[in-house]
Amino acid sequence: MITARSHGLPLHLDLAVARFLDIRRTREPQPADFNHTFPALLARALSDLTPDERHVPRSVSLLDAFDLDLATRAAGLTHQAPARRLTERPIVHENPYAPWPYHLHGAIRSAFTKADDHTDDRWTAADWHQAATRALAALGDQWATNTALSPSRLLLVACLRQGLRLARDHRLSDLGWLTDAAHSYTDDSVWEPLTPPTTPASAGGPNPPLDTPADALAELLTAIARRQHEHRRRTAERLTAVLDTGLLPPELTVMALYYRVKAFEDLGQDEASRAGMQAVTDAGGRLTPKARRGLANLARISGGFPAALAAVPTLGWEGRRHRVDGDIHWPHGNLAQAVTAFTAARAEAEQHFAAGERAIAQVRLALAVAFTDPDRATDELTLADQLLDGLDQRATTLLAHIAALIKDAGTDDVTDRAHHLHTDIDNAGLPFLTRFTELALAFHHAVRGDHHNLTAALGRLNELTATGDFAYFTHFMAHQPLPQPSTTRWLEPEETVRGRWETLVAERRHHLDIRMP
Repeated sequence: MITARSHGLPLHLDLAVARFLDIRRTREPQPADFNHTFPALLARALSDLTPDERHVPRSVSLLDAFDLDLATRAAGLTHQAPARRLTERPIVHENPYAPWPYHLHGAIRSAFTKADDHTDDRWTAADWHQAATRALAALGDQWATNTALSPSRLLLVACLRQGLRLARDHRLSDLGWLTDAAHSYTDDSVWEPLTPPTTPASAGGPNPPLDTPADALAELLTAIARRQHEHRRRTAERLTAVLDTGLLPPELTVMALYYRVKAFEDLGQDEASRAGMQAVTDAGGRLTPKARRGLANLARISGGFPAALAAVPTLGWEGRRHRVDGDIHWPHGNLAQAVTAFTAARAEAEQHFAAGERAIAQVRLALAVAFTDPDRATDELTLADQLLDGLDQRATTLLAHIAALIKDAGTDDVTDRAHHLHTDIDNAGLPFLTRFTELALAFHHAVRGDHHNLTAALGRLNELTATGDFAYFTHFMAHQPLPQPSTTRWLEPEETVRGRWETLVAERRHHLDIRMP
């Protein structure tokens, strides 16, 4: 207990020894006797500091880590000398490789922040609130300044973690720069955990209610990030709970709406998705291009290819125009044009230093290549795995596994692998990916001439999609008529599309030397 509470601080150990000896004069010391910090700890630690220097450690106790600028601004000082002198003392530790090199010793920080400060010049609640406001503003200025010079994902996430905790713990109503940072965090589909650490009062118990804008923002970003590890139905529920609080400012309310609509889309709820995307588009703001992309994707899924293609020029980089373009062309069997579009999407992502989007584009590229060139697809999937390494993109990773199935269509173990993928997709709550898996199976059975299993796959696809999307060109590759008149509006004559998919099946048979009777 002494070791755990001391955080290795020699002064704490000295005081613990003195207390141990004092207690032992009358009884046997117990662990509970040492489950606290010592009131004398801060007085001893601060005894030889100047008034300015005593002001700085209280300020930096609000921060997980700091540099001289953060410490000075959080303390409300105009010169760095007191902060520099503090960093030379043993109560401050240094890690030169961290975003901020210094952090206050855990025992000292705990004594400040857990109301164990019994010194004569201890702060009032208003003093702590003002210091938290200054620290939050200083973090925002550092992030904005560094972003203007050289954007850093590491610094963004570090600032968000510290900023969210400050705003939440000190009930700061003005989120300020956190709104811009939240958009930057979600822009690139890289989902580092952001949840601030739970307080001792809430640890082990139910989550405290959301009652401040900072609480709502922290839960919003956590729900968005955690969707990579939770069923999309749970994501929709969490985002609905955030929206129901009414605590978010308008711009962040639109963000919560957009990602709830994304969850509906992933769950295959196309009508709810279409209404939600239109509402986000009508609201205007930074998420409008993404909502337009969502509407274009929904038009494509329902077979409205001309409408989807007409939207592409309006999307720009923010709406991922090249990726949408590629998604329009590969269902037509026009894989060369799809590969060109996905290659352009990857290049544009590289230009914007968008690692998450680059990985998404690469997996789409591998998917398109998998139909036409299994050997090249192996290399493209290897690159996709490298680009996904370190990213938390569950849906994209599963899509890469589906691309591997398509690459191997016609070989022996595809059906078993598809079965395992179905389980992973169900657990993730991503039923839209089931359509891709069934498409891979249909291509596999068509190549092998397995009419029984091919018919079963077509039936499952028709059940999965009321509009027949994915089933329409699967019937083409199976050289079968459509079960009902098609409402699909192609960019080219239907027979041209049908011919391309039949050719893809024939070419795979030739590649595998499969001879049909």
